[in-house]
Amino acid sequence: MTHISQNSASDHSTSNGVTSDLFRRHSKTGNLFKVSALVLAVLFVLGIVGFILRISSDGTSNNDKWGYYAAVFAFILTTAQGAPMVAIAPRIVKAHWRRSTSRAAELWALSGFISTLVFVPLILVLPGLEDGRRSFWFYHEGEVARYIPHYVGALSVVAMAIAGLFLLWVSSLPDLAYIRDHGTGWRQKWAKVFARGWQGTSWQWFMVNHRMGILGAFYFMMLVFTHFVIVADFLMPFVPGWIDALFPATHAFNALQGGVATVLVTLFVMRKFGGYSDFIQFDQMWGLGKLLLATSLLWIWFSFSSFMIFWFGKKPNELYTLDLLMTGPYLWLFVAVFILVFIVPFFTLIWNPVRRSTWGPPLIACFVLVGTLFDRVRLYVAAYSVPADADMHGPIPLDLVPAAVYPDVFDILITIGVIAGAVLIYMLGTRLIPVINVWEQRELLIYQVHKQFHRTEVQVLGKPE
Repeated sequence: MTHISQNSASDHSTSNGVTSDLFRRHSKTGNLFKVSALVLAVLFVLGIVGFILRISSDGTSNNDKWGYYAAVFAFILTTAQGAPMVAIAPRIVKAHWRRSTSRAAELWALSGFISTLVFVPLILVLPGLEDGRRSFWFYHEGEVARYIPHYVGALSVVAMAIAGLFLLWVSSLPDLAYIRDHGTGWRQKWAKVFARGWQGTSWQWFMVNHRMGILGAFYFMMLVFTHFVIVADFLMPFVPGWIDALFPATHAFNALQGGVATVLVTLFVMRKFGGYSDFIQFDQMWGLGKLLLATSLLWIWFSFSSFMIFWFGKKPNELYTLDLLMTGPYLWLFVAVFILVFIVPFFTLIWNPVRRSTWGPPLIACFVLVGTLFDRVRLYVAAYSVPADADMHGPIPLDLVPAAVYPDVFDILITIGVIAGAVLIYMLGTRLIPVINVWEQRELLIYQVHKQFHRTEVQVLGKPE
């Protein structure tokens, strides 16, 4: 994301003009980018220091010390790794406005490196099945069977990360080939490795388009499955009475809302500080703003549906779950989530001056991201604070609901460090792969034409098929 003066001459009416302009921007790295990357690198290192101090002082046997760690892992899984869906879904319906947003969304698949690394300690924290821990897996005596949730969780996280990386790679092949043939320095060397034998033949273009569709479907499938596994093995079993068949789907849906919010903030930064305002305009913000409004409405539907089951059931364990997650020690956090994730988006994005602007949807997206982080903290910190010796099958008295766990210095360092690491790897990825999809911008010129309509000029767009 390099700052380019808006007064710089650029011809976007021809394929060669678009190509030369975008690759010229991509090849330059501004001072703001370097300073930001340095700050993020320092924060990431501090996060590593916080993790080392945490594991050296508390080990992996005290679940209540790892609640915030699990929460920030779930936050990255819900936001950064949900962002590629913003490229996948509009591409399926052949929406032209997504051409300036698809690569920015796909680049967030690089955060899979961070989430995979962060997930490893959670495997050590999760107890085996031999102690009667609640699980939907059938347990039989044996060293392998007791760790089935650990194996499946690790495989799902890794598979999702690999699927995202392959999606990004296939989408970037034509642009990498251009850098291979026309670039210089280390970018050309790396592009030569990743571009492979791309020559732009009809068969290669056919394969790219179809592989993106297959990989997009597989990524969505792995997104849903990974969230299901994480919820079913690394969250709900810690809380007695938390039996909710809808919540794994709710957790996966949150990734759609978090992904849209992540991409909106990313586009605003690219437009404001990266010099891409001529590519990221009203259509992109408006389209994603409508998606953010829709996902906010679905958030309240999912949340209310789960709440009704516990509210009307009123079994002792269900009341325990409600008190722990909503009405008890984390009530203030639940109210904050409700306001930030539903009330603010709903009552602002229905207002035309906010929704129909380039600043409104990104601003609301910031509220959604903060609310999503609070929501992960509310769920995971509360669940991990339940005593390990709690009876998972019998009724639990409400007076045994643990008090709220507040973050210590280690938790703050780890949380900031993990988020900084995800943003840092994204920024480094933009130095190798153009953050605006060049070949899709060239393709757009084939489908658009400007015609005179009465006293103005309008843009007419065609559909690929």
